[in-house]
Amino acid sequence: MADTLAPSSSPPVEGGAHAPADGTKRDFLKLVAGSFAAVGVGAIVWPFIASMNPAKDVLALASTDVDLTHVAEGQAVTVMWRGKPVFVRHRTAKEIEEAQAVPLSDLRDPQTDQSRVLREPWLIVVGVCTHLGCVPLGQKSTDPRGDYGGWFCPCHGSHYDTAGRIRRGPAPLNLAVPEYEFRSDTQVRIG
Repeated sequence: MADTLAPSSSPPVEGGAHAPADGTKRDFLKLVAGSFAAVGVGAIVWPFIASMNPAKDVLALASTDVDLTHVAEGQAVTVMWRGKPVFVRHRTAKEIEEAQAVPLSDLRDPQTDQSRVLREPWLIVVGVCTHLGCVPLGQKSTDPRGDYGGWFCPCHGSHYDTAGRIRRGPAPLNLAVPEYEFRSDTQVRIG
């Protein structure tokens, strides 16, 4: 049976056996097979890893630009950012005055109006109630705005003031203020 095998390229040793050479065909085949296996595993695993990246529609919503030229004084608009409603309100002088006059001792989650606003008269808050994630009413002029003139969550009765601070009801925290910056006097970028 030894006569039918292909001869090795290594020189014969005592007794007619061949000594292993530095690189045999078997070593080469193992290397090639291992390389193909590694590439195959990578080709199978890559789609799963790539699926963990954010989708293009989510990346597009990472920041939202809002044109403020069409928002009149006393009016509010809702824009979507990262799948959440964001309330942009052009507050009146009376609303600003009322928000600034509230003593911090009256607030469940004490924050000054100035700490929640980057530039007067604009208030920008995430429109999600901090109790159970409902969307409060108060964006339309016909909506009930609660006892403090801001927003009212009808699900459980949370009342927010004109600075988006919780004043009454079960909500534990103020409406969240997203990261935003003014790009100009009439443009704001949220996110």
